[in-house]
Amino acid sequence: MNDEVARILAAAARGQFPPPDGSTTVVPQPGPRDAGVLAFTAHSVVFTDADPEWVRAQLAATSSDPLAASMNPGFLLALMARTGRHMNTIDLLTVADALPGPPPLELREIEDPAHPRVARALKFRDEVRVWAADGGVLILGRGVAGRWEAAIEVDEEVRHRGLGRALATAARHLVPGEVVWAQQSPGNARSVRVFQAAGYRPVASEALLIAG
Repeated sequence: MNDEVARILAAAARGQFPPPDGSTTVVPQPGPRDAGVLAFTAHSVVFTDADPEWVRAQLAATSSDPLAASMNPGFLLALMARTGRHMNTIDLLTVADALPGPPPLELREIEDPAHPRVARALKFRDEVRVWAADGGVLILGRGVAGRWEAAIEVDEEVRHRGLGRALATAARHLVPGEVVWAQQSPGNARSVRVFQAAGYRPVASEALLIAG
């Protein structure tokens, strides 16, 4: 396992970001599963086993503002073709510090590996744990570079009652590490607001490339 991505993420969680100099850092994948792009303020990190010189040439040839080249669809399509991977969306990457004590709502842990929420999470994360609340689900697991990631789902009929915020906050109490990460699609304004209300700080945009 290469730990360069883990070091970059750990520093960003502490508020120590790559220099905003318009450059791109290209590092090896942290493991076979995870490849992608992180775009911080005026600095991008591409983590891939593709040839770094090829990556830089593709970025230079991308028809866009150089500061936005790493998230340009043309570059991402070329990177997917080169690596034989696909992607779902570009996410907003957020992080929050762990909190002490029990979570603020009653949760029931789901331990059945065949449960659809567990089975889906295992495609993208390790050490997955899933909890259910009345009308919602919280998933915790180790994702990119071993970081602890949270995801939540809230049933439509119980929305606008604070359950999403409570689940996102519960992840901060349940995470075994010092911080917990979460991704939101920027267009999903409801999700973005929920996580920021629960204390998650925007860090970067992220495009994950999925194998298979």
